[in-house]
Amino acid sequence: MKKLKLDELNRLTVSEFKETDKIPVVIVLDNIRSGMNVGSFFRTADAYACEKIILTGICPVPPHKEINKTAIGADASMDWEYVENTVDALINLKAQGYQIISVEQTDSSVPLHNYSHLNIVKLAVVFGNEVDGVSDQAISLSDHCIEIPQYGTKHSLNVSVCGGTVLYELNNYYRQS
Repeated sequence: MKKLKLDELNRLTVSEFKETDKIPVVIVLDNIRSGMNVGSFFRTADAYACEKIILTGICPVPPHKEINKTAIGADASMDWEYVENTVDALINLKAQGYQIISVEQTDSSVPLHNYSHLNIVKLAVVFGNEVDGVSDQAISLSDHCIEIPQYGTKHSLNVSVCGGTVLYELNNYYRQS
């Protein structure tokens, strides 16, 4: 067994990636303050070939030093846009036929592994602020809320870790169907 070198991984070029089929998932970042977390979402979205990222509110936008540090170029490959207000972004996505899923602990959230509404073709997945989580306004526009089960003493995961976990599951679903 040997570790592969970068040139042996046969990754797509940015232009090839732009032309490839994407999973029908739009990531909505609801007021995420850390450029490093935002950059991590770019990198994860690129890895799973998600459709797009929408940055809202206080999210830093490319070009940005912290985004560049963690995205390592994925901010160039991923389609993205900035919308000042999360609610406006979600209303627009609903009008385009997206089902809105917020990743948040609520009184009716469903554990990620039990979520059974994935027969929906187009999903917009909302990830919230590092301190306050998904905004109440975004939750009120959501069709469903999902959460990642946790068994330790902490009540949350870092938002970019949460993003990686949820997007991994969605990627598996779309690639297997």
